[in-house]
Amino acid sequence: AMSKSAVKISSDLLSNPLCEQEPGFLEMVTAFDTAMKRMDSFNQEKVSWLWLKKGRAGSLSHAFSRFSSVFPSLNMAVKRREQTLQDYKRLQSKVEKYEEKERTGPVLAKLHQ
Repeated sequence: AMSKSAVKISSDLLSNPLCEQEPGFLEMVTAFDTAMKRMDSFNQEKVSWLWLKKGRAGSLSHAFSRFSSVFPSLNMAVKRREQTLQDYKRLQSKVEKYEEKERTGPVLAKLHQ
């Protein structure tokens, strides 16, 4: 998605009227546009290759783990998501447990925390 956005930005820059007025700017934006398109095609090839190699739904998380050294922020986001999901499941089971118990004062207090 990030490389698609960069390609869109470079295309928008190419359509800017300033490119017609300034040849130096046009040359720079054209080089930028070419680089962004090459980066996007490279990313698409890698994603396709990873999906074809693994051929299952879990391959995306496997791909993230393979590139964790290249994209440390992505790795941290995946870990935070997994931790949050575990916390949610743990708290959801507590809520279900308290809902099954008799509705007394202390149980209701814990249920509405």
